Amino acid sequence: MSDEPKRALIEKSFRGLPIFKNLSDPHLLQLSSDFIIQRIKKGKIVFYQSDTSTDLYIVLEGAVRASLLGEDGVELILTVFNNGDFFGEMSLLDGKPRSATIIANEDSMLGVLKRERFLRAIKNDPVIAIDLLSAVVQRLRMADNMIESLAFLDVNERLLNLLLQIAAAKGDKDENGFLRIKKLTHKEMASHTGSSREAITKVIKVLAFRKILKEEEGHFLISPDAKNMIGMSV
Repeated sequence: MSDEPKRALIEKSFRGLPIFKNLSDPHLLQLSSDFIIQRIKKGKIVFYQSDTSTDLYIVLEGAVRASLLGEDGVELILTVFNNGDFFGEMSLLDGKPRSATIIANEDSMLGVLKRERFLRAIKNDPVIAIDLLSAVVQRLRMADNMIESLAFLDVNERLLNLLLQIAAAKGDKDENGFLRIKKLTHKEMASHTGSSREAITKVIKVLAFRKILKEEEGHFLISPDAKNMIGMSV
């Protein structure tokens, strides 16, 4: 892709980002020209937890995930960033090491902005800082929900919560009212819920037996009754 289409892609992504929604056109054009393009293959690391980089990233194509990696190789997926999402804002703001490892879920193209250029943009247009703080607060609330889920919910409820969250963001309904989402592997579900693949396998079997979850052509179909199962013994 030549530089011109890349810049157009960055500008289009900018206009859909909450942190840049109030940015004036001249400042938006200037900021977009400060970004560099980085391509990364599926499975490759963008940066590791505790790395000292402080750049801001925007997903222009593809998807990446933020994870915590244990010494025993266990991965806990915190969230997935898709087209138009940004990440890296914590180190961008405080200059401290990264709090999670970012891994490419698929071949991806990222826009990368150096910290000093972002700080310069804030001086030119301070409204960016307000919008960024709002986005950070929203993510902190999501993190609180995840911590609460890991602390107080069992594997059944954590899995149902995960599937319903994905359905709310990306799912659609079939003619019977079932929510349809792209199928996840048992490893992915275990990583998202802080559990083992063996536990996920057991839960999937129970949910299928109770007709709460069905598998069909690369998709999960989630019963409209799934919300009623949270807080109950599956």
